[in-house]
Amino acid sequence: MANSAIELRESMARIATNARAKLDEVQDNTPEDRAAEIEREFDAMMADHDQLGQRAERMEKADAAITKSEEIDYSKRPQFEDRSAPAVDNGVSISYRNAFCEMIAHGGVANMSVEARSVLETENRVQTAGTNSAGGFTVPVELAGYIEKAMLASGPMYDDALFTTVNTAAGNTFNIPTIDDTAKTAAAHTEGGAVTDDGGEDATFAQKTLSAYAFDTEWLRWSAELNTDSVLNMESLLGELLGERMGRTANTALTTGSGSSAVEGIVTGSSLGKTAAATAAVTGDEILDLIHSVDPAYRASPSTAIMMNDSTLSAVRKLKDGNGNYLWQMGNFQAGVPNSLLGYNVVINQAMDSLATAKKVMIFGDMSKFYVRKVGAPSIYVARERFAPDFGILGYIRFDGCLVNTAAIKHMITA
Repeated sequence: MANSAIELRESMARIATNARAKLDEVQDNTPEDRAAEIEREFDAMMADHDQLGQRAERMEKADAAITKSEEIDYSKRPQFEDRSAPAVDNGVSISYRNAFCEMIAHGGVANMSVEARSVLETENRVQTAGTNSAGGFTVPVELAGYIEKAMLASGPMYDDALFTTVNTAAGNTFNIPTIDDTAKTAAAHTEGGAVTDDGGEDATFAQKTLSAYAFDTEWLRWSAELNTDSVLNMESLLGELLGERMGRTANTALTTGSGSSAVEGIVTGSSLGKTAAATAAVTGDEILDLIHSVDPAYRASPSTAIMMNDSTLSAVRKLKDGNGNYLWQMGNFQAGVPNSLLGYNVVINQAMDSLATAKKVMIFGDMSKFYVRKVGAPSIYVARERFAPDFGILGYIRFDGCLVNTAAIKHMITA
């Protein structure tokens, strides 16, 4: 079994290669039952691939937490005063209480003094640690210096990689002038003739408006005792959790927000590009129709991409073109090559709908035409007096989004 994140990543690469080879076994003359069996084997391999990816991410987080804990300056730990009778059975004038406190303060026995360590070892030798009444109650429970957090992928909408980001210090209304002159052309001119001047071909301007909608996580409170006694830094842990909550909130709103006195989501603002024939499936031809529903001027942008959630991508993975080539390319995460579909980058956004009746399951176009307005930065507030002697922590974020050009991004909706 792989024992490091690097080995897990290498195993993922091997599985991806083998999975592609497995799919290549399906040819035009492959019997239907054998093709179905190969696809099941492919799905199982990719499930292992995704599971290894999750394990690698958890292991990398655990390694980072361990590294952080090793950077603690134990010399700044509080010193403990001897308040109980000294241990005399080993000739050392250190109490078991102080020895135990020294172990906790120094993160384990490795950093303890020889005298204090010997007191603990003596105590464990005299009584049976495995039985509570025989001494087990005196044996401290070891707690890891890190915590395993449940994870759930959200999406890319609050990142700056694809979308146009507008950062402002204040939340006043922010207007973006727009103009659509694509239907206008020049007319043939007759020598000596009068040029029409009736205003019928004047340019027409419009504007999009970005507001600043606020969201909060509500107060989370924790006790002074937990703050003091926990091996974990509760303020840091809860702050990280609230940051992830705000990230999920922003991603969902910027994906499917209604735009009616609320954040406008990219899916909501997009226009119709293709209606699929089925309710729970899409075809390669329908994806091509979606791509070509967007004007070539937007398809050439470096920010052009296809966006869908992971369950839709799992169905798209099996699609082939007329020559038997797979539409979806796995890319190479080790080399930084992203997944692609028909030559366009694939962006996974879990806030998008899955395949079902009348769902907008896929969007395509120039993602830079979607504007994300950020007011300041997401804030974490810690109250050390309001809930005294306990503590409170709150997350607060302000943002908005809008698609400034509906022709630039279009969606596919199922039947």
